[in-house]
Amino acid sequence: MLEQLLGLIQQNSQQAIVQNPAIPNEQNEDVMNTLLGSITGGLQEQAQSGNIQGLMGLLSGNNGANAGAGLMNNPIVASIASNAIGAIMQKFGINSGAASGIVSSVLPGVLGGLIAKVSNSNDSSLDFNSILGGLLGGGGAPAGQSSGFDFNQIGYALADGKLDMNDLMRVGGSLLGGAQGDAPSNNQQQGGLDLGGLLGGLFGGK
Repeated sequence: MLEQLLGLIQQNSQQAIVQNPAIPNEQNEDVMNTLLGSITGGLQEQAQSGNIQGLMGLLSGNNGANAGAGLMNNPIVASIASNAIGAIMQKFGINSGAASGIVSSVLPGVLGGLIAKVSNSNDSSLDFNSILGGLLGGGGAPAGQSSGFDFNQIGYALADGKLDMNDLMRVGGSLLGGAQGDAPSNNQQQGGLDLGGLLGGLFGGK
């Protein structure tokens, strides 16, 4: 995930960072890496706090704000943006207006590109399992591999408009029940994940 994210940042940073007179050329790469850290840190914080539902809505594009300025209104993206602005100001001595301009110029394109890759079942470079498995501490499993819970079945259905967020409980229950024969208990673990706790976060229990 890190390599793909950095590539997206580089693709979207030509004007906002590389050609920005407020940023010396020797700091271009450091600013990009700061953005990378803010994005991955923000996504990981959401995952580990239990907001799997919000993350799946964002990554599937099923969030009511799919691109551009609308994407910036997503609460997860807004939190990432705020953290990125603060980090850039602190590390590089850039004022808030300039830092905000950089983030608002780069972040929508980066996350839009990430969403396009993850939600596209024909793009094998990233999928829901690899992203969410990595964010939940699974070490960033390769695309196509699951840590015991198949996020892809839910994520691709959301992306295709076949499900909405209210369908997650039913689908999640059938996935876990089908995998185990019986629904797992609240403290049952599979593949290093606490499925009871995960479902609690997925369906708004946290």
